[in-house]
Amino acid sequence: MRNIFLSADEAAARIPDGATLALMGGGGGLMEATALFQAIERRFLASGHPRELTAVHALGIGDKKTRGMNCFAHEGMVRRVIGGHWPWSPRMQELARDNRIEAYILPGGVSSQLFRAIGAGQPGLITHVGLGTVCDPRHGGGRMNEAAKDDLADVITLDGREYLRFKPYRVDVALVRASAADEDGNISFEHEAANLDAVAIALAAKNSGGQVIVQVRERVPRGALKAREVRIPSAWVSAVVVDPGQRTSYDIPFDPGLSGELTGDARAADAAQGEHREDEPFSERQAIARRAYAELREGLVVNYGFGIPDAVAKLVARRGELGRIFQTIEHGTYGGSLLDGTLFGYARNATAMLDAPTQFDFYGGGGLDLAFLGFGEFDAEGSVNTSRLGGVTVGPGGFIDIAQNARRVVFCGTFAAKGVELETGDGQLRVRRQGAVRKLVRAVEQITFSGPQALARGQEVLYLTERAAFRLTPRGLELFETAPGVDLQRDVLDQMDFVPQLAERITVMAASHFRVEDDGLGSLARRGG
Repeated sequence: MRNIFLSADEAAARIPDGATLALMGGGGGLMEATALFQAIERRFLASGHPRELTAVHALGIGDKKTRGMNCFAHEGMVRRVIGGHWPWSPRMQELARDNRIEAYILPGGVSSQLFRAIGAGQPGLITHVGLGTVCDPRHGGGRMNEAAKDDLADVITLDGREYLRFKPYRVDVALVRASAADEDGNISFEHEAANLDAVAIALAAKNSGGQVIVQVRERVPRGALKAREVRIPSAWVSAVVVDPGQRTSYDIPFDPGLSGELTGDARAADAAQGEHREDEPFSERQAIARRAYAELREGLVVNYGFGIPDAVAKLVARRGELGRIFQTIEHGTYGGSLLDGTLFGYARNATAMLDAPTQFDFYGGGGLDLAFLGFGEFDAEGSVNTSRLGGVTVGPGGFIDIAQNARRVVFCGTFAAKGVELETGDGQLRVRRQGAVRKLVRAVEQITFSGPQALARGQEVLYLTERAAFRLTPRGLELFETAPGVDLQRDVLDQMDFVPQLAERITVMAASHFRVEDDGLGSLARRGG
């Protein structure tokens, strides 16, 4: 039998110049092949090879310092990056800003599903996702700097309806992270905190005639893995690197609560322990989260995005109502208690873990009732930008796939930025300093969510800030609610770059949203209530 077990440095030596790499991972080290990434970086810094690489990844990978995509952020090492989410690597963002690489973005779900389509030998990925956004060739084609010249998608028409065809490409090397490999190279994800798109990128590389290099924590005897535990068969695997120091996250060596391995009393005890984590100090984040919570109904299938939506998820958990909704995140996880910050994408004691492309299939087909998402800025047409802010490449992650397909979308974010001073906690909100950066702009810098497209799809869309709430209407954005204590003209209208429609009756948000104590008022309503 072939010897497929290599050191990380031996595996790195197999990557040729000019190769297209399919990478996987999430923030905080989620399913990241850290040892492999670092070995490739060491080789480049020592020899200048591999160089002129193309790196493709669906979600954000790194720690904003030295790990993840930061390992590839060296001039000459990469020529092109097609990234779903960029902020975890400021060095890569800098290379993009300075036109030292070709910088592109794809929706996270599109990227994952395109890997699968490439592996299946299909003529690309044909989907409605991305229409009207920066990924539409009529609005930028996914290009994020002047060095990027190509469109990643074509517009096609089938049965009188427009779609995007995201173009296939050859995958030369897939760098996969998993838990265990047996002597033959059969791969298990048993101890991982998600599946992500590991199977899809392995399939894409294998059927492109490329290499599938898998990093695992342990090597187990032949026959030790049950057939149903094997997620990538040995026939697909080119090489295996064993890293005994592989961790659940950068900071967590191993946690069975995060890998979904606990059951019965052990799960209950672990969940109870997790509920006693300290909450962050009360601020406008909690006020926005409480207002957003009022949009929930029992039995809905819900997605929470990064940022203030984290606080909505925490509120549901703290009020003991996790069992009354179906909670999902794009990484493929259902249920459990969601972690936030650098551990966004992890869920403690999840009830199910699917592959990310399958999760995005569910979203794309209309399975998502409600999404809570953040925003960087939004405009008079209700379009939202999260992918390029202040000229810096950010990328959408799963934002486009989710926002475009949920029946209802609730955008949650602060009204302004940079120097804002607010006073709250007593049932009122007082604006002491307005802030230097306006987030309600005449036209967004880049369209990550299209208001006109949402209207055409019949979506219901809200935009919630701590000062006021807006909804999307055929006449444009309508302001229908303000926070108690704010002055509508001075604190809201004068701080916007456009004039919104005003509802016939503008209501005031509940004072309880702005009190330090969470009284639990307005607990989860029954569906249809």
